[in-house]
Amino acid sequence: MTPSMTLSAAPKRLPIGALLALAMTGFICIVTETLPAGLLPLISDGLAISPSMAGQMVTAYALGSVLAVIPMTIATRGWRRRNVLLLTIVGFLLFNSITALSSHYGVTLVARFFAGVAAGLAWSLLAGYARRMVEPDQQGKALALAMVGTPIALSLGVPLGTWLGGLVGWRTTFGLMSALTLILIVWVLVKVPDYPPQPAHQRLSLRRVLITPGVRPVLAVVISWMLAHNILYTYIAPFVAPAGLADRVDLVLLVFGIAALAGIWLTAKLVEPLLRKTVLVSLATFALVCVVFGFFGRMPQVIYFGVAVWGLSFGGAATLLQTALADAAGDGADVALSLNVVAWNSAIAGSGVVGGVLLDRWGVASFPWAMVVLVSVGFVIARSARAYGFRAGPRGAGAAVVVGH
Repeated sequence: MTPSMTLSAAPKRLPIGALLALAMTGFICIVTETLPAGLLPLISDGLAISPSMAGQMVTAYALGSVLAVIPMTIATRGWRRRNVLLLTIVGFLLFNSITALSSHYGVTLVARFFAGVAAGLAWSLLAGYARRMVEPDQQGKALALAMVGTPIALSLGVPLGTWLGGLVGWRTTFGLMSALTLILIVWVLVKVPDYPPQPAHQRLSLRRVLITPGVRPVLAVVISWMLAHNILYTYIAPFVAPAGLADRVDLVLLVFGIAALAGIWLTAKLVEPLLRKTVLVSLATFALVCVVFGFFGRMPQVIYFGVAVWGLSFGGAATLLQTALADAAGDGADVALSLNVVAWNSAIAGSGVVGGVLLDRWGVASFPWAMVVLVSVGFVIARSARAYGFRAGPRGAGAAVVVGH
């Protein structure tokens, strides 16, 4: 590791303003991705298309993230880090603005695709950037703070965007997202430090990263955990309907979001000394919730309590998995985190397919048991990856603490 890549000169106090700018970037990523889901009828009317065609705006965004993240990450490894961050934010500004102004469905889909490209690059960048701002023993806390925008977006941002869409129209709502990015650009320029690119001799190839011990087990846990999570999250409305909560999906998701925020706070306390144990406990807790849902999923009290525990166990997932992945990958952390974006988004897409098949063939009662299987697979993989992927003991004890960005 070269002197420029060390963290010895990093301040002891967390750079709150800079980390919150990263959190705002994540917030914009999530809201931009999911906003059409809450505005489908309005978009359908505005573009004179069917709701299913409007729904492809979400698909185009996810496709952009998955297809572009690895080549974009590799292509920008030689750039200064803040320039890459600003590129992603300017991408949101440009393509959300086009979405707001476009009256042509094809143009709108292209804009959504490239907004997804910006998001994929952002997600591959944020974790490494947050880790680079602080000393090694603060990296977990820094990442937890940088990731706080995700549950806020899911619990508050999307419902607020849906409400705004009904109030001022879907185009104005996308325009407001562009206005947020303008504020964020200034915020980044003022608060976020710049860093040089990773030296060329430290940049590992995609193949080298994939065969690095610990990388594949962590990615496998990402896929199994996120598949299980998103089957339930994507189809939460039909799942809670038998409990008489079809009209209270917004409240159910709010409970999840608030609990997820608490999970992030708890993870910030535990990620440094107990990363491995926290991952295992989180997976075991989610599996237990799934079993409870399987037996008592028609009781509304059980749904609310189970969703709260589910949110608590899931809130720190991004922090835990990205920290473990970056630690395992060493100098290949930037490429590994781009692979994480692919795994995460592929699991989201896969959950839509798997959940749809389960729903059509066996109904929502099959969800908990399918999820138990997936979570159990993740638990077994995480438990067996003691030496590399999910190391025992405090972070930094025998771990290669490096910075990918």
